[in-house]
Amino acid sequence: MNLKRTFMIVTVLMAVGLSNYSVKANVNEDVESTLPPIKKLSRGIVNVAIGVLEIPMSIIDTNNELGGFAAVVYGTLKGFCFFIAREVVGIIEITTFLIPLPGATDEPRDTGWGYGPIMHPEWVVDEEHDWYNFVHPDYPPE
Repeated sequence: MNLKRTFMIVTVLMAVGLSNYSVKANVNEDVESTLPPIKKLSRGIVNVAIGVLEIPMSIIDTNNELGGFAAVVYGTLKGFCFFIAREVVGIIEITTFLIPLPGATDEPRDTGWGYGPIMHPEWVVDEEHDWYNFVHPDYPPE
């Protein structure tokens, strides 16, 4: 009974939060500008689900910059710290996806409230770390 009640509360909160955003019929309209809470929720889910990729990505980055010995110790510790930070930020974005947060604007240097990323890069695998074009198939642009 408690799970059913929680599901109903979450459903009502989502309906109320998303009622402020109308999906326009214009196909040229960018979806990201009409539903920022959905992007925030999906970013949080991705950060929690695959945030552990921060560890091998930091090891590889450290190996490229400082060498193998530094990658074993410093890269692993750096990756673990970024992994924990990414998980915490993901949980925050999931729990507050209906609420704009201060300092979370789309542009990093802007001030104010918004649905933008708390942590940069916004996603775990950005263009720089997408080695086989798995996540971003069109990068680099031709």
